Amino acid sequence: MKTYLKLVNFEFNRCAKLYAVLIGMTVVSQLIAVFAASRGYINQLNEALYQNKIPKAQFLSETGEISMFEVVNNVWFYLPIVICITAILFYSFFIWYVEWMGKNTFIYRLLMLPTSRMTIFWSKLTTIALMIFGLVSIQLILLLIESQLLEVLVASEFRLDLSVRQIIEVSLYLSILLPKSFVSFVSYYGVGFTLLFLSFTAILFERSFRLKGLIMGLIFGGTLFLLFGSPVIAREFFGFDWLYPGEILVIEVVLGILVIAISSWVSHYLLHKRVTV
Repeated sequence: MKTYLKLVNFEFNRCAKLYAVLIGMTVVSQLIAVFAASRGYINQLNEALYQNKIPKAQFLSETGEISMFEVVNNVWFYLPIVICITAILFYSFFIWYVEWMGKNTFIYRLLMLPTSRMTIFWSKLTTIALMIFGLVSIQLILLLIESQLLEVLVASEFRLDLSVRQIIEVSLYLSILLPKSFVSFVSYYGVGFTLLFLSFTAILFERSFRLKGLIMGLIFGGTLFLLFGSPVIAREFFGFDWLYPGEILVIEVVLGILVIAISSWVSHYLLHKRVTV
């Protein structure tokens, strides 16, 4: 456990600068989205009321109040979310290959640690998980701050206040990152972490057998992912609708656990018997 925690700390410190940049970019960009949306609305309001002499009631009936809906659908708001997702996907691969870079490859030292080599696997997986849930937590806090900021920038008579749950529901990106129900949470993040396990195993195949291993890894990952998604595939593409949604979810959870177990076992084998430096 001590070695595992040290490795997690090491891995997280290694990506700390990148992580700080992602957080800073998200905070700045989304605050710009609040200011941009509110400024645009206020300019529109001033033009209507003071230049075109449109009554306030008529403006509200035609244009409506501003809300966080305008903010979360602003490009300044969702662009950093897309960038963060892309960066984490890239780093999920880079976190392995960085060990083989340079003249004195660090993988030698890691593989010679007096502990199970799977500790390396779990520490990297934990680091990615911490990055994901850390960014999700920060996004939730940002929504609260942004809602308060919008209240300061726009008078209440021209503003429609939304709860955090309502804000999440009006954004495609937020509804995926912050599911409104436990079932949705299990579905979205279950698929994500299953793919992460399979990706890690595919990388270990490539590190073990090089080009041939890359093909083996793609076949292995694709086959297990098809197994994982087989209930949904059978329903959507072949019309097998004899299961209720709740039953499909249970089967998916069981298959997900099975796929993760197989992926972990194969990764254990590759790390201990096949990975070369």
